[in-house]
Amino acid sequence: MEKLHFEIEINAEPAKVWSVLWDDISYRQWTTAFKEGSFYQGTLEEGSTMKFFDSHNNGIYSRVEKNIPHKLLKLLHLGEIFEGIETPRDWGEPTEAYILEENEEGTGLMVEIQTSEEFKSFYEEKFPNALMIIKNLSENQL
Repeated sequence: MEKLHFEIEINAEPAKVWSVLWDDISYRQWTTAFKEGSFYQGTLEEGSTMKFFDSHNNGIYSRVEKNIPHKLLKLLHLGEIFEGIETPRDWGEPTEAYILEENEEGTGLMVEIQTSEEFKSFYEEKFPNALMIIKNLSENQL
């Protein structure tokens, strides 16, 4: 497994950044950095399953491992969804964690990802742009 780390400073309070990350409309906006038309189904409740889709309803499903509102959301990726069918994958322990820390400037947003070599370059290419979109949405929305 590869461990990746991305971070950005955002001039907004953690509650605002959290809202941008997980509210439906803004989630659809910042995830265009990965794939146009991305959306999710499910809740952020610990232990629940979330499904992350592209515009063709393909994607992945994950379990919410930890949720501390406005501070931490950690997901464990379980498998893929293709044409509506969930297929478990033996990826090891692939996780994605969003960590928000309040500071004098606003919020430090860190994303820590454990992934297989297969997905490393995808994350490295796409996440910096996603963080810039999150920053812009957080700082420019009322």
